[in-house]
Amino acid sequence: QEQWVESGGESVQGGGSLRLSCVGSEYTYNSFCVGWFRQTPENDRQGVAAINRHGLIRYVDSAKGRFTISRDNAKKTLYLQLNSLKPEDTAMYYCAATTLGYVGPRLGTSEYNYWGQGTQVTVSS
Repeated sequence: QEQWVESGGESVQGGGSLRLSCVGSEYTYNSFCVGWFRQTPENDRQGVAAINRHGLIRYVDSAKGRFTISRDNAKKTLYLQLNSLKPEDTAMYYCAATTLGYVGPRLGTSEYNYWGQGTQVTVSS
C-alpha cells in the first residue's frame, strides 16, 4: 500500500503562514499529478491546488494569490505554502496522487487514487 505522510499543520492566528509537507513513495510521487485537498466536518473534501509532473499548476479560486504549491523531486516531497491565512481556511489538509492517467493538474477528489492521512490546520481570528 502506497503511503503519503503529511506534516506541518498547526494552530495559527489569522494572517499567519504555514508550510505543509507531504512525502510520498517514488512510484506515486512520479505519478501524473499530485495535489492538496482540504475538508471540514461541514463540507465535502475540496481540491485546493495541484501540480502535474510537467510543472503545470492549478489552484481553487480561494487559494489564488495566497497559497503556493511546489515539489522537491529529489526529496519526493510536495509542499503547500499557506499565507494570509483566514479562519475559513481551517480544515484537515490532505495530499493525494493520481496514477489514473490524467495529464493536466486536477482538483477533483474522484480523480485521485492515493491519499495521505491528513494534517490539521486551525486558524483563529
